Amino acid sequence: MTAAPAGRRRGLTAGLVLVMFLAAMDSAVTAAAAPQIVADLGGGAAFGWLLAAYVLAATVCLPLSGRLADTHGRRPVLLAGTLVFLLGSALCAAGWDMPSLVVFRFVQGLGAGALQGTVQTVAGDLYRPHERGRIQAVLASVWSVAALAGPAVGGGLAQYGDWRGIFLLNLPPGALALWLLVRRFPEEPVRGAAGGPVDWRGALSLLLTCGTLMTLSVQGGTAWPWLSAPGAALAALFAALVLLTVRVERRAARPLIPRGLRRRREVAGASLVLGLLGVIMTAPMLLLPVHAQAVLGLGPAPAAAVLAGMTFGWPTAAVFSSRLYLRAGFRRAALAGALTATTALATTALLASAGAGALAFAAASTLLGVGFGLLQPALLVGVQAAVGWSGRATATAQLMFCREVGQTLGAALFGALFNAAGNRGIAVPAECAATCGSHVAAGLEAAYAAATGLAVAMVLVLLLGGRRERRGAAGPAGARTAAGTGPSGEPSGWPGISR
Repeated sequence: MTAAPAGRRRGLTAGLVLVMFLAAMDSAVTAAAAPQIVADLGGGAAFGWLLAAYVLAATVCLPLSGRLADTHGRRPVLLAGTLVFLLGSALCAAGWDMPSLVVFRFVQGLGAGALQGTVQTVAGDLYRPHERGRIQAVLASVWSVAALAGPAVGGGLAQYGDWRGIFLLNLPPGALALWLLVRRFPEEPVRGAAGGPVDWRGALSLLLTCGTLMTLSVQGGTAWPWLSAPGAALAALFAALVLLTVRVERRAARPLIPRGLRRRREVAGASLVLGLLGVIMTAPMLLLPVHAQAVLGLGPAPAAAVLAGMTFGWPTAAVFSSRLYLRAGFRRAALAGALTATTALATTALLASAGAGALAFAAASTLLGVGFGLLQPALLVGVQAAVGWSGRATATAQLMFCREVGQTLGAALFGALFNAAGNRGIAVPAECAATCGSHVAAGLEAAYAAATGLAVAMVLVLLLGGRRERRGAAGPAGARTAAGTGPSGEPSGWPGISR
């Protein structure tokens, strides 16, 4: 088939970036509007579930949507995810009480989960390995901008308008993105993937498992102490559900994660490392702004600027990640990122102990973002290049799922460490600025010391768990393959889309 103008790929990429931005921004948009939402709807005790329900639905939907994208094609999953996300947004704007809003946020999260993994997969289909560093940098920038814009947009709309506008704001750009995807996304053939029934039992057991973990993360240390009867009971239930999920998936005829894919060392190793990355990245996101306000005496905006170093360093380094993995290979590039992140985390723990100033923390935060920006693209592109078209969506969704679960675990872990350092009961940084700054600094030091240990574990996994990469698999000869084929020999992209 004759290739269409390059504008077709640009239009499809614009649609992908737009829906990814909407899904990313809505993960943080409700936090700043908390007072207005609670004042209007009540149910303040359940407010934490507005974010938890969204994240829970997105996390569970990732492996399911990946499996569907491999068996039925990317286009229907991406379009369905966009429609569900927009439907959830409209329902959230119509929410009449807190329980209904939580349910509608869950619906919205289902669409976001289908979008997150499928967008990354389509980016892998559209771009060859030596080009994927640029698109990964763009997608990382989307998350960075969304992390900064989400609270600002939510707070501004809640203060000067109506909090329901937070969700209505998604509809016009979402409709534009949907139009771009319908017009620019051709019907692609489904290659090498067998059909069959969806593993709904596995999806249900996964939902229960992740829901229990989310309850531990949201309620633990606030509704009841970690070392209490409810905490112990939920922890035991979570462990039992993990075992049940493993058993269900082993017996399933078509499990969410195919058995052959689970046994591939490069996929398993990358999944473990990205899970650890998910745990680690919650430490700065949760605790660094608190430390900046309670210990360094900064206001909310300057405190956010300290964390912004990470959100700046991540996409900046992702731009250069492809150059590194093309020269050194995927595993070595990922190892460089893991070592950089380890250095940044250890430095931050030392800065907290020494009572350093804001500029030093901002520099360490930027270095941490650089490490993450080198690490994640190398792992993601390496797996996408290894598994081929028919398993790419499932493998990509598994990597994203592991990172999301890691973030949930990290919220519980670092929250417990922070509280153990003497910060229990601190709700607002301003309340403790004059009396317990030393406790906040100790909590940050303990959390970053633990994160450093986890980063060392990432380094060890990459050193010991990876096989020698095939010659040319990640270098220019292997990455810059002939037009129309990927590094595994599978058709790359779709006919009708010019590269």
